[in-house]
Amino acid sequence: MIDTTFARHFTADWIDAWNRHDLAAILAHYADDFEMRSPYIVQIAGEPSGVLRGKAAVGAYWAAALARMPDLRFALIDTFIGVDSLLLYYQGARGPAAEVFEFGPDGLVVRAAAHYAA
Repeated sequence: MIDTTFARHFTADWIDAWNRHDLAAILAHYADDFEMRSPYIVQIAGEPSGVLRGKAAVGAYWAAALARMPDLRFALIDTFIGVDSLLLYYQGARGPAAEVFEFGPDGLVVRAAAHYAA
């Protein structure tokens, strides 16, 4: 079960890594074979399903996204705790966003799904 201490640490570290554009630090939060879902995967990675698996594929997608948005910054709005998941609600580059993270027993993200305001 996720507790407040874990949630606060993960959230602060994740936001900081993105704001520094530190791809290695970002990817350190994820299991090697994690699954990422995002509507922007279709546009940026050219994957029609919107789903990528593994650090190599997702890392390439995020590297391309960071290159397209050199001023990218996230500002946390709120964190929601689940049993084995977190939802981060934040201000992203294109407006409000919410991202759900599911964690494995080792505390690494095994699945994530990004959601954006319509």
